Amino acid sequence: MTTGSNVHGTAIVIGTRGYLFVGPSGAGKSAIALHCIVEARARGLSAALVSDDQVLLSPVDGHLVSRAPASIAGLAELRGAGIVKMETIDSAVLERAIRPIEPPFAERLPPEGETIEVLPSLFLPLTRLPLFPGCSAFSTLTILHPEILKS
Repeated sequence: MTTGSNVHGTAIVIGTRGYLFVGPSGAGKSAIALHCIVEARARGLSAALVSDDQVLLSPVDGHLVSRAPASIAGLAELRGAGIVKMETIDSAVLERAIRPIEPPFAERLPPEGETIEVLPSLFLPLTRLPLFPGCSAFSTLTILHPEILKS
């Protein structure tokens, strides 16, 4: 039985780095996360889904580990298209939270060192991922975090 605190989001892994996509319902978390998996693979990186929509988070030895609830393991929702089966991994240590945002942007620059509380008193560094027409979300993410390409 998989245990942990259930949070709303989508967890993926690219190379050895785990990412939790966060935001309100309908913000594009699933679509952007799945796009990043496909784009990472197209660039020769290993990438997989951990969990979509619901993510079980557990603190383990100073790290935050993500897993899928058994009832949705291997599944992802593409809003407007339905539920799809995806290659997954059982768990991943999360390194960062990603929040997709669409223009117009309320702020030109995010607060320095921004974090998000994913569990009570447990924080992850937060990256705001601006979604620009004609730009790949994964390309924008790799501009913000070039270490992804070295995973």
